[in-house]
Amino acid sequence: MNKNAMFNIEYGLYVITTKDGDNDNGCIINTVSQVTDSPLRISVTVNKENLTHDIIKKTGLFNISVLSTDADFEIFKHFGFQSGREKEKLKNYPGILNSANGLSYLSECSNAFISGKVISMTDLGTHTLFIADVTDSEVLNEKESVTYSYYHKFIKPRPNDEKKSGYRCKICGYIYEGDPLPEDFICPLCKHGASDFEKI
Repeated sequence: MNKNAMFNIEYGLYVITTKDGDNDNGCIINTVSQVTDSPLRISVTVNKENLTHDIIKKTGLFNISVLSTDADFEIFKHFGFQSGREKEKLKNYPGILNSANGLSYLSECSNAFISGKVISMTDLGTHTLFIADVTDSEVLNEKESVTYSYYHKFIKPRPNDEKKSGYRCKICGYIYEGDPLPEDFICPLCKHGASDFEKI
């Protein structure tokens, strides 16, 4: 079986934000889908390693910022390559606005936001699938949405591994130096497992 076939499924890229008291948090996800039109519902899947996951599970509320093609790599580094357990990602971040549910969304480098209220949760092992009613949404501009393919072709820097050996994460480019790669290894940047690494 060639698991690389999964990379041919097209995904968008999003910042999901939530809040617990004074704790605003957010992270990058690539799994948002509309599941019904009436009632209007979406599904989102969030890695359990993320603090954002724990807050959504507790509060049942989130916002999705749909990233647009003017998003640069710094957004992905800021929301995807550091933990909300160690840094307040939304504090003083430019272009942050609040929607009617009191949660933040990105008004810059995103073309829409969607507010969700969780109605069910399914444990998927490493992730939780949240099904949510859409409580608010707005189109911010007409720019194209970032797809996973666009991110890899035009936004993510090319890795410089001329003098390195080991394994490279096919998702974010992180390099694990050493051999062998532990079977239970989790990428410290994007939280993907050993199956998403390739030997270099």
